[in-house]
Amino acid sequence: MKTHKLLSIFLLLVAIGTSAQPRFKQKKEQIRALKVAYITDELQLTSDEATKFWPLYYAFDDKQRELKQDKMRSYMNRFESGEVEKMSDKEALNFLNQMESTEDELYQLRKKFIANLKVVLSPIKIIKLKKAEEGFNIKLLKQYRDKGLQRP
Repeated sequence: MKTHKLLSIFLLLVAIGTSAQPRFKQKKEQIRALKVAYITDELQLTSDEATKFWPLYYAFDDKQRELKQDKMRSYMNRFESGEVEKMSDKEALNFLNQMESTEDELYQLRKKFIANLKVVLSPIKIIKLKKAEEGFNIKLLKQYRDKGLQRP
C-alpha cells in the first residue's frame, strides 16, 4: 500500500513537472521576444544592424546564462547547504578563487561581446544597449511584482 501511494505521488510530481516545462519554455520565449522588441526600439536598430546584432547578442546571452546557471548555482548550493560554515581556510580560499574566476569569465565574455559589437554598432548604441537591458529588466520585475500583488 505504501509503495502504491509513493508511486502515485511520484507520478503526480512527474506529470506536474512535465506540464510546467512547456509553459515555462513558452513564457521564456515570450519574454525573449518582448526583450528583442524593446531593445530594437530603444537602440533604433536598422534592419542591417539588427541582422548582425541579434546573432551576436543571442550567443553572448546564451553563454552568459550558461555560466551563471552552471557555476553560480553550484556556489549558491554550497551557501544554502551550510557547507561554507564547515570549510577550512584553505577550502574557503579555493572557493573564493573559483568565484573570482567565474566573475572574471563573465567579465571577459562581456568584453569580447563589446569588441564584437564595435564592428556592428556605433559606440553610442553600445552604451544604450546597457541602459536598454537594465530598463527591460526593471520593467519586467515591475510587471512581475504588480501581477503578484493582484493575487488574492
